[in-house]
Amino acid sequence: MINPNKEKLVRRLKIIEGQIRGLQDLVNKDTYCIDVITQTSAVKQALTNVEDILMESHLSTCAIDQVKSGQEKKAIAEILKVYRVKRK
Repeated sequence: MINPNKEKLVRRLKIIEGQIRGLQDLVNKDTYCIDVITQTSAVKQALTNVEDILMESHLSTCAIDQVKSGQEKKAIAEILKVYRVKRK
């Protein structure tokens, strides 16, 4: 994967890593359940944002390259695979 957003992605993942550690602390401190759930929702949204960046990059680089080189079926299959995983 060659991603022009690599630094941005790594920074976001480090933030998510910190959020996960924070969640562990909240659970260890017996924090009110709703507060923990609110934080888990923030982590899920942050991961969704990372996925969005990766998908945009994939579509604008890898998928385009596949189509240009005659691998349209491969490009379509990969996009559908991600779509199906995201629907679960």
